[in-house]
Amino acid sequence: MDTRRPLRTLAIALGTAGLLISGCSSGSSMTGASSSAPRAAASPVPAALKTFYAQHLSWRDCGVTGFQCATMKAPLDYAKPEDGDIKLAVSRKKATGPGKRIGSLLVNPGGPGGSAIGYLQGYAAIGYPAQVRARYDMVAIDPRGVARSEPVECLTGPQMDAYTQVDQTPDDSGEVTALSGAFKKFATGCEQRSGEILPHVSTVETARDMDILRALLGDDQLNYVGASYGTFLGATYAELFPARSGRLVLDGAMDPSLPSVEINRDQTAGFETAFQSFAGDCVKKADCPLGTTSASDAANRLKQLFAGLDAKPIPTGGPRKLGESLATTGVIAAMYDESAWPQLREALTAAEKGDGSGLLSLADSYYEREPNGTYANLMYANAAVNCIDLPPAFTTSKAVSQALPTFEKASPVFGKGFAWAALNCAYWPVRATGTPHRIKAEGAAPIVVVGTTRDPATPYKWAKALAGQLSSGTLLTYEGDGHTAYGRGSDCIDTAINTYLLEGTPPSDGKKCS
Repeated sequence: MDTRRPLRTLAIALGTAGLLISGCSSGSSMTGASSSAPRAAASPVPAALKTFYAQHLSWRDCGVTGFQCATMKAPLDYAKPEDGDIKLAVSRKKATGPGKRIGSLLVNPGGPGGSAIGYLQGYAAIGYPAQVRARYDMVAIDPRGVARSEPVECLTGPQMDAYTQVDQTPDDSGEVTALSGAFKKFATGCEQRSGEILPHVSTVETARDMDILRALLGDDQLNYVGASYGTFLGATYAELFPARSGRLVLDGAMDPSLPSVEINRDQTAGFETAFQSFAGDCVKKADCPLGTTSASDAANRLKQLFAGLDAKPIPTGGPRKLGESLATTGVIAAMYDESAWPQLREALTAAEKGDGSGLLSLADSYYEREPNGTYANLMYANAAVNCIDLPPAFTTSKAVSQALPTFEKASPVFGKGFAWAALNCAYWPVRATGTPHRIKAEGAAPIVVVGTTRDPATPYKWAKALAGQLSSGTLLTYEGDGHTAYGRGSDCIDTAINTYLLEGTPPSDGKKCS
């Protein structure tokens, strides 16, 4: 069972963590994207933060070939920087050449809760286009509370196993009480294990950490590629530091003006759109486990499968059984990338025959559960950031019940579960510090916002909205399936983004690719 659906690219091959040790520092400088538009003047560093901006990164090999790692300090509380610091993990792979080095390119895969270092070492620094890697130092920082940067912890492995199996489509008051109790236990676990850091994992604080890192890397402006939630992080950076914003690519964009309930409802519709695309493809195949007549029939078949699993979970070949909650998560996992559709067809076929192992495997990949029963901190950090960034979507079970019709209209397949999942922040021990608002980032260089028309997790209308809010935003559209667009097979998208990153020239606003 999710806290709130993580906004991330599931298909990313996340790498192995490196050891953070000391070494030599970098001091190269660069200038960000040029623009004929007026630029904001950079504000001086506040006196209370000068020691953080003046520190030196010590780099050494981190045990992953070609990569260096370091540790950076930032204030735990920016309102009281003198009260203590937090240690944040950083990694880089230096520009390989040929060509003149442009500077550093910071990357973030989203989440919130996704490890940026894992993404860097497992994909970005080896899988981004060669010409980009040739001219940029590829850099990542695990955000505060995530992975290697003093991670938020909430539950033990067995407790998390139990949490993911709680019925998230309650049919009576007893099941509502059980679900609410699970959310409360999750929140209490986070407070008990990570109470000190919980008030300080907001997107604003992480964006401010990124500016310290920019300075320590020797860059005048921040160049950045953020995916999914990483787009909100990048837009927040541009809002806080427009004059220090260089070439920013926001791929799979969020709309910062939306309240939590609308975010959850829009995501519900997004996953329905993605499922309809999957179902339309599936029913054309002779082996489709959801029938071969129509997408609507496939949806009904899937709902019947979920209902059966709700009544009677099936074996998986191990100690855990597959019930409705884990099955739903497994299906959702495959909606992020159409390359997972064949695996989903096989998993659904097996489930109809009483074998839940395939859907369980998909769900485990979504939750980042290891074979030994341990979990990465993705879901813990996801809740911690979401619940502090915005007030909760719902504060009572009654409010969820009242909103159910609109969620089920958005998705007959997923609506009920998504609505109830949005109750999790109601029990959070830390009051939200953020509010929905439009981000203009006046004075920033051109910012490229990328939207995919059938993106499940970040609906296309969000990209249109963010590009319209940003004073220097330009919208690049991928007409296709899946979550995010850069590096996923479209030469048109990749060429437009590469040109921007390498030359500073954004694509024309409204450019479309397929």
